[in-house]
Amino acid sequence: MVAYRNLGRSGLKVTEITYGNWLTHGSQVENDTAKACVRAALDAGITSFDTADVYANTAAETVLGEALKGERRDGLEVFTKVFWPTGPRGANDRGLSRKHILRSIEGSLERLQTDYVDLYQAHRYDHVTPLEETMQAFADVVRSGKALYIGVSEWTAEQIRAGVELARELHVPLVSNQPQYSMLWRVIEEQVVPASEELGLSQVVWSPVAQGVLTGKYLPGAPAPAGSRATDEKGGAQMVRRFTENQDVLARVQALRPVADELGLTLAQLAVAWVLQNPNVAAALIGASRPEQVAENVKASGVVIPAELMTRIDEVLGDVVVRDPALTAQSSPAAV
Repeated sequence: MVAYRNLGRSGLKVTEITYGNWLTHGSQVENDTAKACVRAALDAGITSFDTADVYANTAAETVLGEALKGERRDGLEVFTKVFWPTGPRGANDRGLSRKHILRSIEGSLERLQTDYVDLYQAHRYDHVTPLEETMQAFADVVRSGKALYIGVSEWTAEQIRAGVELARELHVPLVSNQPQYSMLWRVIEEQVVPASEELGLSQVVWSPVAQGVLTGKYLPGAPAPAGSRATDEKGGAQMVRRFTENQDVLARVQALRPVADELGLTLAQLAVAWVLQNPNVAAALIGASRPEQVAENVKASGVVIPAELMTRIDEVLGDVVVRDPALTAQSSPAAV
């Protein structure tokens, strides 16, 4: 079964492998398959589920709500997010204004068929809305019982510090950050992780297998497999190409196979286990287009990678690893 970790310094426990439905539910896979994937997650011991209102323009929340219907709500941890526009995309249908936050939580709860979410996350940093307004709105959401904890996603260390200061003044439990993190993408390690450790936040990381690159299915010198993300213009092809178009990256990923073999893992399992070696990571988000993918990925839970193999991974990947902390700031638009 999947192990639990505390989210930040809070008492909330989440499964260290959490099911996320970005790019799948409501878009890439049919609803019946999506529900089967959620069932596979539940059967494997996953109780934490992450989504966002913007995923598939709200459809992902709806599918997840249907898939979890009938489950004991107190036995689940449901996360969602607010920031990006949905629906008619009017002037106030985006960002972290009080109006958008308070209206968005209502829509998310209706689609998820629940009266509260465990974690409500700011999907990006809003450079237009005063942070005081944003945090006050989140505080009101918490005090109304519609969210139990607050998190952020892709915030810089400085933004997290400012948010935590206001959250403490407002007595709001700001407990997590949701960044991209993998063997190949380590931009949070220099600044975000130390600040989070100091302030009591955990990371809930997305794309631990680097959009599929760390599964090893992209081979150097070969075309991208049919049906893979690199061939899907609507499913993240542009993002994954920064890795798949670099032949050195693909060759080095293949060179990780002996490390995975030594641990009795697939490359994908090694990638998920690797992010979980970071003690500041509370959960690794996994997605799935087939139920068997869930069953395979959960085998990374509880794996301990010896220090010498962690060193070997670093040596194999070398300078293809992206580490520039400035890239976090670039993920939040200057205007929304």
